[in-house]
Amino acid sequence: MSINSVTLVGRAGRDPDVKYFESGSVVCKFSLAVNRRTRNSDQPDWFNLEMWGRTAEIAANYVRKGSLIGVSGALKLDQWNDRSTGALRTSPVIRVERLELLGSKRDNEAAMDANYADDEF
Repeated sequence: MSINSVTLVGRAGRDPDVKYFESGSVVCKFSLAVNRRTRNSDQPDWFNLEMWGRTAEIAANYVRKGSLIGVSGALKLDQWNDRSTGALRTSPVIRVERLELLGSKRDNEAAMDANYADDEF
């Protein structure tokens, strides 16, 4: 028996990056900051998220940088060969199966307003 289950609650580190394919599939990727408590302060751990299908569309429409969300899914390792060195590279990614929008509407609107303010400069 094996178990591969990840549950995280944190804030979106950037707006979702959404790609639509000719096949009709949709993928959404962005990072999630989760605070890890230490003796002196909270330090963020960063996780790369990947969502497909309807979950990806919901994230694209409702998640913005700073949004508080909860996710559950499985850990996977993306692998590729580095173009310049040919070395095998890996990157851990959370394949999200369930997305929860946790912040209040006011929190989400404030996060979106802050993003627009950042874009103006």
